[in-house]
Formats: sequence, C-alpha cells, structure tokens
Amino acid sequence: MTLRRALIGMTLLAVLGDSLLMPFYPQYFAERFGELRNEQVGLYLAAVCLVAMLALPVWVRLARHAHPLRLLIVGQLVAGVLALACAAIDRQWLFWPVSLGMIAFKASYLLMYPYVMGLVGTDQQVRTIGLLSVVVHLGAIAGATLGGGVLHYLSPARMFVLMGLMDFVQMAVSLLLLRHAPQPARVDASTPPRPREEHLAIARLCLLMLAFYFCVYLARPFFTLYWEQLGGPQASWITGLVYAIPGMLALLALALHFHTGQHLTAWLLLGAAGLALQGVEQMPLVLAGRVLFGWALYQLTVALDARLFALSRPEHYGRDYSLINIFQNLGVLTASWLAGVVVRDAGLAAPFLLSALGLVLTACTLRWLLVSAPAGAPLCGAKP
Repeated sequence: MTLRRALIGMTLLAVLGDSLLMPFYPQYFAERFGELRNEQVGLYLAAVCLVAMLALPVWVRLARHAHPLRLLIVGQLVAGVLALACAAIDRQWLFWPVSLGMIAFKASYLLMYPYVMGLVGTDQQVRTIGLLSVVVHLGAIAGATLGGGVLHYLSPARMFVLMGLMDFVQMAVSLLLLRHAPQPARVDASTPPRPREEHLAIARLCLLMLAFYFCVYLARPFFTLYWEQLGGPQASWITGLVYAIPGMLALLALALHFHTGQHLTAWLLLGAAGLALQGVEQMPLVLAGRVLFGWALYQLTVALDARLFALSRPEHYGRDYSLINIFQNLGVLTASWLAGVVVRDAGLAAPFLLSALGLVLTACTLRWLLVSAPAGAPLCGAKP
C-alpha cells in the first residue's frame, strides 16, 4: 500500500468517526440530556464548526516546525481520550467543553488533505480531489448508517466509545507511516513572493466557499427530524441511509468516471432544484431531490477544491487550505445556528427553500467570484 493510499484510508476513518453523530444530534440531545430545543442544537453545531475553524490554523502553524503525522499522533491521542470521557458524561454543561475540546484535537487530521495534495503531481490533482471527495461521502454514508444503528440498538454513550477507538487506530497507523513519510514542501527564503493577483483570486474563492457551504449546510442539521415528520420509516439506520443519499451519488459519479468542472452555474441551479424539491414535504419528491442535490454537490465540491490547488502552490497548500477552511466553516457555522432559528420560527421544511434560494443567488454572483488561474494551471475545465 502506497503512502498516499494509506493517508486517504486514514481520512476515510476520520470522516467515519465524525459522521457517527452528525445526523442525529437532535435525537442524541433529547435522549442523553432529557431535553431538545432546536435552537440549542443549532448553536452546538455552530460551536463545533467554530472550534474546528479556529483549530486548523493552529495545527497548520505547528506543522511549520513538526511533521504533520507527528502532530496527528498527538492530536488523535488526546481526541480519543476526550471521546471516552464524553461517553461517561451525562451533564450538558460538562459535555460542551469536553466535546468541543475533542473537536479541536480531532481537527489535526485536516492536515492530511494539503499534505496528500503535495505528494501528487499537478496532473493527478483533480483525480485525487475526486477520490478524496468520494472518501468523505463514503465515510458520511457509513457513519450515518452505523450511527443510526448504534443509536437504535445501543446507548448513546457508545457513539463516543466508537469515536475514541477510531482516533486510536489513526494514531497507530500514523506511527507506522511516520518512518517513510517525506517532509512537506515549505516556504523558505528562496521562495518568491506571491503576486497580488494570486492573493485576490484566493480571497474571491474564499467568499464563494463561504456562500456555497452556507447554502449546503443550512438544510442538514434537522433533515432526520424532517424525514421522520413526513412519516418515513422510523428505524434510525434507514433514516441514516436517506440522509446519506448524496454520498451514494458521489460514489456513483466516481464509478462512472463522471466529473466535469464545466458550467458551474448549471450545477448550482441543479443543486437548488434538488433542495427545493426536498422542501415540498412529499417523500417521493424528497428522495428525488436528494438524488439531484447529491449529483450536483459532488460536481461542485470537486471543481471548487480543484480550483484552490490550481490557484495555490505546494509550499502554500497548508496555509491556503487553512484559509479556505475558515471560510467554509464560517458558512457551516452560520448555517447551523440559523437552521435552529428557522426551524423554530418557520418549520422543518423552511431551511430547504432558503438553501435553494441561496444557491440561486450564488450562481448569479459566480462570474465575479471566479477568476482565472495562472497560465498552465489545471482547472478541470471549469467555466461559469
């Protein structure tokens, strides 16, 4: 097994652990702490995003002085210990700081993305981005399904036991890989300064990522409750599968070798149509909307990530990815908080309609937010 494949496998395991509870936080809070306020769940998810957003730049700065795998070993060890602590906590006031501390150390695995991209040539970047995107979706599918099963058959505390075990496995694999892992490219005195146009291109891409992730994540936090309200099958693992339909479409796109970065406006509008269908409150239309949304989401995610690495340089991958991640998480954070307020005031279907409107508005600003990459840089043929 090559180093690249091993690192991608670790990414799959990390996403799997992160996805165990993500669709089921409303149910978890109600069962574990005996209360459920929608705005409180939204606020917690926003706090998770905020912690991850603030933690990654710290890990990137530490990576200037230590190998990313060494940092991952430390991060996942502490995250695993805190996950086991969360399994024993049944007081909400204590759960918040301990679980958010766990998220801060878990964020160390995000260093693997720019590190892997630095190991491949520019001709392999789009293919690797597509593979990583599918890995993320596959982890989300498995995590949502496994998390639903654990929540249905076992106590909620077992979720965090599984998370902790996965963190310890990542730590062990990192120890095995460290001996053969090359050092990442770094900025030194001989590195030429970045032109102003490159900074401007990254800044506009940050704004696009902020808008895109806000729209995508606004409809996520309460989807499982929405599906159950429509009268869908009540088994948690089935709800998890419906939640993971977009991930299944990503796997299908990879199996068919279908990806085109062209006509991003069309993909945004297709995603908006899928979200709007999910807000109609009819189960067949919700399922059809999940399919359309999932297909568009995969194409957009790969194209936008490819644009980042086309605009950046290997020695700046970590810093630029950290900056992009901040804006992505700002979108997720704002969406998570707003979702709780919207559901409280307008019902469970409203976030889908707002998300659809947001993607339409993003499509209208796409021509201004997308700028050309430097000459010779691959952009997978992306066109507005």
